Amino acid sequence: MSGTDKLMTVHLVSMGCARNDVDSEELAARLETGGFRLVDDPEQAETVVVNTCGFIEQAKKDSVDTLLAAADLKETGSTKAVVAVGCMAERYGRELAQALPEADAVLGFDDYDDIAGRLQTILSGGSIKAHVPRDRRTLLPLSPVARQAAADEVAAPGHHTAPVAGQHTASSDRAAAPARTEEGQAGEGQASSGSPAATPNPAETAPDLPAGLAPASGPRARRRRLGSGPYAPLKMASGCDRRCAFCAIPRFRGSYLSRPRQEIVEEARWLVDHGVREVFLVSENSSSFGKDLGDLRMLEKLLVDLDRVAGLDWVRVSYLQPAELRPSLVDVMLTTPKVVPYFDLSFQHASGPLLRRMRRFGDAESFLGIIDDIRRRCPEAGFRSNFIVGFPGETDEDVAVLHDFLAQARLDVAGVFAYSDEEDTEAATLDGHVPDEVIEERRSALADLVDELMTQRAEERIGERTRVLIEDVDAQTATGRAPHQGPEVDGTVCLPDAMGLHVGDLVDVTITGCEGIDLIGELA
Repeated sequence: MSGTDKLMTVHLVSMGCARNDVDSEELAARLETGGFRLVDDPEQAETVVVNTCGFIEQAKKDSVDTLLAAADLKETGSTKAVVAVGCMAERYGRELAQALPEADAVLGFDDYDDIAGRLQTILSGGSIKAHVPRDRRTLLPLSPVARQAAADEVAAPGHHTAPVAGQHTASSDRAAAPARTEEGQAGEGQASSGSPAATPNPAETAPDLPAGLAPASGPRARRRRLGSGPYAPLKMASGCDRRCAFCAIPRFRGSYLSRPRQEIVEEARWLVDHGVREVFLVSENSSSFGKDLGDLRMLEKLLVDLDRVAGLDWVRVSYLQPAELRPSLVDVMLTTPKVVPYFDLSFQHASGPLLRRMRRFGDAESFLGIIDDIRRRCPEAGFRSNFIVGFPGETDEDVAVLHDFLAQARLDVAGVFAYSDEEDTEAATLDGHVPDEVIEERRSALADLVDELMTQRAEERIGERTRVLIEDVDAQTATGRAPHQGPEVDGTVCLPDAMGLHVGDLVDVTITGCEGIDLIGELA
């Protein structure tokens, strides 16, 4: 039996958004350097770790169902422990642990730095007391520009850096953070008395990281790719300073914190070395990047930096706030060769008065102005957004405004979601709640409209010549994405009879048809 076979085995399940996927890859790296072997089959794992989503009710239900399914493996497979991490675990902590005794531990963000030690404690028969949730916005200074100095003391997935042994490279934006100690994590998340001591920081004990782990040179957040496709999400910031009335994310993700620009660029280079041709910049609010580093134009500079990364072909930006879409950012996105013209804009609604009630900005006229200005410069640009129907106080007139906006905007992709109360949000306390049956009636009607409009927009692209990044190939058919299609949710381009192509190829294609939002093309 090899030394690798003797390692403790762990299977990671990542729920929710691309930001969670990045966090899962950080956890994977920390586990692998801490004495665990990652396995693809949960039935072969001693521990199953579920990186949960805590955003909306359905996502929470999916996370709980996944934890329960993993717990069933304790009766039939090799699994000895099931552990919840991620947003839902952070948001509910002890409450989730009490409601879900099938999970052997509920770990919050403060446990990530020593995730391997926590799992070793559980597997050896010890226990980890679940934390009592707190408003993580209070952990960093109110002033954005004061946060970087305090960031080393706050657990933020994707932000903690640790130099490889014998190496130390200061970032251009701030110096490397010292490794956190177990004493720095004291509190509710500590192991119970009698459990094994926490594992040392691997960066201080191992001269080399296992193959496939970031960083190749430090400092940078640890990461191990869990997939092998030609695209990868790349976290540029975490947290949010906005106070949208319906959203609980800032409470459990914390205040907005940017990663140093050079650190992101170096991670992009590492991803390219591991087969990536497209990076997908993710955060809770990408257009705010750099405000805590003293530069409100830092996203523009980052995009130019990434354009110079050898071997990287596409750079995609997610989740831009319409109110923060400044002209200089649009200019860079439309003129920088490797930045795809893809605008993921968080509209949420189109009625001005209702948006104010949501504590957001804008209206149908200003949103259409943004779209029209971009399309005049770049007709092939892609647009996607999400909309909430049934927010407290929403009237039939508000819904009519949203209906007309959608018809005029001709978005490539739009999601329509029914409002539901989320605890610890202002919206839950507002008057004018819309009856559930009315919300569902409005959602269903708008979803039908959106499906029709998205198909029409796809039909408008027939005859268009574009590039496609190939993501899947079978005997005769290749499937990929065009620049206007974000990963996993925005449709695909199917190329029948495309023999000889390989995953990761970037090819010129003429669009010849569509099936819903999915396009059909042929090699140009």
